[in-house]
Amino acid sequence: MSLTVADSRPAWYEFRIRGHLGATTLRAFPALRAETQGQDTLLRGAVADQAALHGVLAQVEALGLELLELRRITTHERTTP
Repeated sequence: MSLTVADSRPAWYEFRIRGHLGATTLRAFPALRAETQGQDTLLRGAVADQAALHGVLAQVEALGLELLELRRITTHERTTP
């Protein structure tokens, strides 16, 4: 299977983490934008490739955070508050 140019573009993801993350914890995710939603924190942003995605997940685990949801988001969802 060959890769196309479209396959090499970063994908956007949303990570829902239980609780409100403080500034120190958020520094562990410099490429992601954070916002609180209810009792959770949403981290959104472009992830370069599958290795980078696994890196974010490893950081979540290393910090002892509870990942509630992970989803790939569309262009429309990136611009919708």
